[in-house]
Amino acid sequence: MAFGGLEKKRDAAPMSDINMTPLIDVMLVLLVIFIITAPLFTHAIRLDLPKVAAEPAQRTAQTVTLSIDAAGKLYWNAQPITLDELRARFTAAGKQPESQQPELQLRAARETRYDVIAQVMGAAQQAGLTRLGFVTESPAGAH
Repeated sequence: MAFGGLEKKRDAAPMSDINMTPLIDVMLVLLVIFIITAPLFTHAIRLDLPKVAAEPAQRTAQTVTLSIDAAGKLYWNAQPITLDELRARFTAAGKQPESQQPELQLRAARETRYDVIAQVMGAAQQAGLTRLGFVTESPAGAH
């Protein structure tokens, strides 16, 4: 299909130039969109993440190690425990004054499902326990 004027001439050759106006319009619209959205991509949320290569926490007499294996089984100081028994122990510990409440050190296997960890944390919060820490391993080669 040839583009040309409306007048019909017998010796007029078809116009072989590409109409650039629609292409320029599209490019300008895209340029405006990118100019508007570019500042949104640079907005970042500042998070203070914990350092893994830290000194180990000091173990006190009121420290309880709560372990969760990959299958979701719970262990209170290396002794197997069910979730209901865990809630009962949390409730008993939560009734103590805050200065005498035990510090919970939560150790979870890397493959542990998050919902199990969330249930344990929720049970501790409902019981009123406030001192909960996560135990991680140092990376290989770290001092």
